Amino acid sequence: MALVIYLGSQEGLEAARTVLSPPWLVRHVEANDDAVAAALKEADALLDASMKTRISDAMVQTAPRLKIVSCATTGSDHIARRVLAQRNVPVRTLKEDPDLLRNITPAAELSWALLMACARNLKGALRHTESGRWVREEFPGTMLKGKVLGLIGCGRIGGWMSRYGQAFGMSVLAHDPHQATLPPGVERRSLQSLVASSDFVSIHVHLSEETRGMVSKQLLDQFKHGAIFVNTSRGALVDEVALRDALTDGRIAAAGVDVLEGEPDVSNHPLVEYARTHDNLIITPHCGGFSPDAVRIVCRRAAEKIQQVLGG
Repeated sequence: MALVIYLGSQEGLEAARTVLSPPWLVRHVEANDDAVAAALKEADALLDASMKTRISDAMVQTAPRLKIVSCATTGSDHIARRVLAQRNVPVRTLKEDPDLLRNITPAAELSWALLMACARNLKGALRHTESGRWVREEFPGTMLKGKVLGLIGCGRIGGWMSRYGQAFGMSVLAHDPHQATLPPGVERRSLQSLVASSDFVSIHVHLSEETRGMVSKQLLDQFKHGAIFVNTSRGALVDEVALRDALTDGRIAAAGVDVLEGEPDVSNHPLVEYARTHDNLIITPHCGGFSPDAVRIVCRRAAEKIQQVLGG
């Protein structure tokens, strides 16, 4: 019987088991280093819908039966590749499934929710009322209609963001050298021109050596003064210390992020420390793509890729 280790929520586990029924055994393993390392020693496959645990070369070295790692996510930067590559063990992700992903919208929806929450200072307003106060003049909102939304990356999620922005009466700019065409009504700009012109900037690109650190201190210094920034892609795309400093001095009025470099170990992260005492930074725990409806779909697809490799 082939053993598949599953990391993730109960909804995804149930979906995976609809595909990988006997002779496969799908075992739900807690997403921590020790539990995953122990389970991998006898696993034929890993289905990762969690991204909470770094799959190290050392873990793979002690997993002689492992034949495939299938991620129910687009990103896989938490997985070391050296030993997997030496053994020709494939790492499959949802990047291979653009048609499936096109209509999965939770990550785009959270991106828009963060943008709106920053525009209305919802974090501060909630704390204000919970303390028993009721002074609306302390929370002036930014009207979205007539403002400029700048998208760094205008693929699947950026494309949805462009629709949301236009629905709210915003002008939409985009920088994406990898997209030959942009959605209707979206104006192409250079990266520098985009950040200098936009009231809201939202980044939607994959993490790679090309994009790592692309929102640098130098780029943040070129942002329109008082802009709002959203990142639901990857923390390592951004110089996070420089972002904290830009929030402190007001260059960036507010930011909403769903991702941090080094997650999930974030207790001493500079942005988390800042957010504890400041209302102009909202941080959510990489939950953008986590919706039971979406999780079932992507885990089923990730399981199908395991089935193809293991046979049957």
